[in-house]
Amino acid sequence: MNDNAPIGIFDSGIGGLTVVKEMMDMMPRENLIYFGDTARTPYGSRPEAEILEFMQQILAFFAAQKVKMAVVACNTMTALGLEWMKTQYSFPLVGVNTGVELAFAAGKCKKAGILATQATIASGSHSRAIRSKDTTVLVYPQACPKLVPLIEREQVQGIEIEQATAEYVLPMKKLAVNVIILGCTHYPFISSVIQKIAGKEIEIIDPAKETAKEAQKILFQKGQVSEECEGKVRLCFSADVERAKRMAEIMFNTEKINFELVTLE
Repeated sequence: MNDNAPIGIFDSGIGGLTVVKEMMDMMPRENLIYFGDTARTPYGSRPEAEILEFMQQILAFFAAQKVKMAVVACNTMTALGLEWMKTQYSFPLVGVNTGVELAFAAGKCKKAGILATQATIASGSHSRAIRSKDTTVLVYPQACPKLVPLIEREQVQGIEIEQATAEYVLPMKKLAVNVIILGCTHYPFISSVIQKIAGKEIEIIDPAKETAKEAQKILFQKGQVSEECEGKVRLCFSADVERAKRMAEIMFNTEKINFELVTLE
């Protein structure tokens, strides 16, 4: 495998750009290809078989791009398909970090709230990860079906996103949770809204940086670190490229980034 081969990163929409940002900061020499399925987002309310089919299509696209690794920057696809997909492709796959280690490292993890999509909550992945470390922690999982569609429509501030967020966060505040784990890569776009509603006493856990660290660790272990002076970044979307570009500009400098329309079907 060519050490300068690209790393693929993918999500159901724009949420995985939060992971792209961390990888750009942490691994500036790596060539990155992102695919956001903006034509078919959200995934969280779809049947499992359909989600896995979409996941296979995206990974087939990355295989054609000869990636050396793929990062599943989507909690829903990580929870439902990561382990099986690892057996189907020759390149390593890295899923979204659960954020559980970070939550315990914060030293407050007695009552943990989980904000995620319906599919991720139904999978129970975060609850299992927490209870595997400490069975005394009380876990409050909350599916948030309104958030991803709003974020995809660029509603990251204002009354509509605040009302939707409050619907999910205020019950956790009343339960006196210590930490809230962002179980969807879209949610860091509204982390300031979540923090405002939750209050300063509740720790908000964003696993994006830990996900990038895991990818970097595997590259070092395999001796596949890029030797490029500066990596190139391609951001591909299945629809609404201009809207996706505006959202990317919230996260990082897009001056040297190529934006592309890519359809998989």
